[in-house]
Amino acid sequence: MGYIYILTNPSFPQYVKIGYAADVKQRLDELNRSSAVPFAFRIYATYEVDSALSDKKLHSILDKLDPELRSKEEIDGKKRVREFYAMTPEDAFSILEAIAEINGYRSRLKKWKATANEQRDEALAQEIQEEARHKAKPFTFSSCDIEEGETVEFFNSNNPNNGVSAVVVDDKHVQYNGETWTLTSLAKEFLGTDSHTPGPDYFMYKGKKINDIRREKGIINF
Repeated sequence: MGYIYILTNPSFPQYVKIGYAADVKQRLDELNRSSAVPFAFRIYATYEVDSALSDKKLHSILDKLDPELRSKEEIDGKKRVREFYAMTPEDAFSILEAIAEINGYRSRLKKWKATANEQRDEALAQEIQEEARHKAKPFTFSSCDIEEGETVEFFNSNNPNNGVSAVVVDDKHVQYNGETWTLTSLAKEFLGTDSHTPGPDYFMYKGKKINDIRREKGIINF
């Protein structure tokens, strides 16, 4: 008896690792001994099976469904195929669930609850990734079709400055109270914080959040 497992890692949230182990926790410990990955792997789900090669059959099914899902690369002329698949853990679980139900072994399938530490790691990883995306996509008003002389409004329902307007003076700055600000610096001023505060998260243009405008235009995807 052993287990097909689904593992996730906040270091690469676009992938799940699907494999087999007689002892999943031992396999998890082995993977997490490596210092090459920023965050630890966690068990998302397990499915108890009678054969050690059951995961290979599942890999074959997934490869036939979509050969592009699997992580593959060529190094020094040698092809390397990994147990990583570009899919959500929910989608991977639904496939295991279907197999379990077809075989009448639904009771062998288990979804694991994330521990408090795992939840913190996932939240931290997401924050780092979002911050990196913000830095990779510098904000400009022209990219959102906002011209000089137009106004934007600060929004934060719990803040006394909610609804306060600022005037766009160039592609990256607004004027408020006779001073020139970036959206980020003005958001920090209103929020009273020195932490990283992406300004476009807190301003609206013609009733629409500026970051929603950026998403619609494909400038950001988070």
